This record gives sequence, structure tokens and C-alpha cells, in this order.
Amino acid sequence: MNEARPLLEVRGLKKHFLLGSGLFGGASGYVYAVDGVTFAIRRGETLSLVGESGCGKSTVGRAILRLLEPTAGEVHLDGERIDNIPFAKLRQTRRRMQIVFQDPFSSLDPRQRIRDVIAEPIINFGLAHGAGEIDDLVASLLDKVGLPRDAMKRFPHEFSGGQRQRIGIARALAPGSDLIICDEAVSALDVSVKAQIVNLLSDLQDELGLTLLFISHDLAIVEHLTHHVAVMYLGKIVEISDRRTLFATPHHPYTKALLSAVPVPDPKIKRDRVILRGDVPSPIKPPSGCRFHTRCPLAFDRCGHEEPLLRSVGSGHFSACHLDDTPMDDVRPRAPEEQKSLA
Repeated sequence: MNEARPLLEVRGLKKHFLLGSGLFGGASGYVYAVDGVTFAIRRGETLSLVGESGCGKSTVGRAILRLLEPTAGEVHLDGERIDNIPFAKLRQTRRRMQIVFQDPFSSLDPRQRIRDVIAEPIINFGLAHGAGEIDDLVASLLDKVGLPRDAMKRFPHEFSGGQRQRIGIARALAPGSDLIICDEAVSALDVSVKAQIVNLLSDLQDELGLTLLFISHDLAIVEHLTHHVAVMYLGKIVEISDRRTLFATPHHPYTKALLSAVPVPDPKIKRDRVILRGDVPSPIKPPSGCRFHTRCPLAFDRCGHEEPLLRSVGSGHFSACHLDDTPMDDVRPRAPEEQKSLA
């Protein structure tokens, strides 16, 4: 096994949803939910995918698992391409990839006892035989996520939101997965419970060598969990770096705006707040050029017609912004009234 090779590689991933039929029965267009996303995660590390709601983060996670079929691009798990393998083989591959959903209640069958919820993947993949062996595995998984063993006999509605999310994590661990995709796994929880779940994921990663794709809009949570951060805007990654570099020296104007909204614990520290104009444009008809230019306070003429590429701005730090390769003498930011007319 090559430890230097990323466990997960995503190359040019796209997911376009076909809209309803037009006037004469043809397609009336597409929703460009994910439009060319590339990243890699090394074994035992966490990559956090962040951005505003509707930017395509969750679609990326589901396309990797093929809960949604990708439109284009490649997904490689431990060096093997998995986006085009037959479903019979994909079923065994999914043993190595699991997901923890946002809502810990709706993702659990209310009619099943917790023992059956966690045992389902164990039985499906033939990992244990006989009720006693299965019960022992379920009990050990409950131990790992910090729940009492008698939880096996109870139903999902008998638990709090944080406890239900622990059950969801136990179910994701059950088949012996290498990669867990956490799709806004803490966003529905109270602040104190969020911290507990994040600490649990971190401890499990250290203990089991898990690889995590952590999808979130909460940068304050991301800062305490992740190794690398990829910032998404309207279907594209606009910046990607290791955690410390991105939080200390963000390059892309969108990343700077997101970080400016993160609360600072010390009231004596003042942070310059970046207020973005307007709303996120529709993914049905994304803006030409840089997709962020309609809201960017630093946008200039080049941004409206030429799409920026992810360029290296440091060791392992990439940003998709024309400011990174344009002499400042050539930059004339648009006037506020011009910016408002584009929003």
C-alpha cells in the first residue's frame, strides 16, 4: 500500500442537473451545481469543503459516493477509478466509503432499534455471522462513539440530536470504512454538542486512521478539525490550502469575506468586516468570467469575461483570482454603482 498516494482523488468533477422540458419537448437548460472540482485527500487527513448554502458542496459528496451520478470527471479511491465501475463492484467499494448526513433524525429509520440500525451494514457486507457476533460488533461501535451498550434496545426518538448523530457515526464506521463524508454533520446541533461531535471525529480519526471529507459552512468549526480547506463558490473551488495558511493569509476575496464573518472570541480584537453585495447568482445561468465578479468588491474589467484558473500562490496554496497574476497598476476596481448593477 502506497501511503504517499492520496486515498481520494477528484479530478474535474461535474454534476449538471437537467431542467424540465422546454416548449417543444427539448431540455430547457441545466443547473450547473458542480462544474469542474479537483482536489485530493491523503490517508488519515481531513479536507473541509466550505462555502455558502447552494454552492454545490453536498452535491460533491454525493457524486463521489455515486448517490448522484457524475456528469463528467473522475473519482479515484486508493488509486482505483470508481466513478465508472459497474454497480455490482461499486457495492463492495462502498464498504470503504460512508456518509454522515446533516439531519441525525431523518437519516435513521424510526421503526428500527439502534441495534438493527448499526447492524445493517455489518449484515449486508457479511462482516459477522450469528446474533451474538453481530451484537458484540454493535456494542464495540457504541463504545467507540461514547454511547452506552443498552442503547441497542432503544429507538431513535429516545435520543437527543447529538446522540443520534453519534449513532449515525457508528453506522458509518460499521463496515470498516476508510473514508467518511460528513455532510454538514454538525450544523443541526447546539453549539456545545457541535464541539463534542467534532472532538469525537478527531479522536476516531487518530484511533482508526480515518480520512474525512468534512462539508460545512461554519469556518469556526472547520478551523479546529481540518488539515486542508477548499473554498467553493457557485460550483467551483476558488481557493485551497492547508488550514494554517488559509486562515492566516487568505488570497481570494471570497475567502476573505467568509473569514471576516467568523466571530472573534476576544472583544478587544477588531476584524474588518467584508460585506458582499447581492445574492449568490443562479447556477442555472452562472456569470461569465469569474463567477464571483458580480459580488466582488475588488472586481475589474478582466473578471467579467475571463475565467480565472487555480494558480499556485505559495507552497500547496492555490487561488482562482485574477488579482494573483495582474499588476496592480492594471487593476481598476469597479465603482460601487457598477458593482450594484451587476448584483
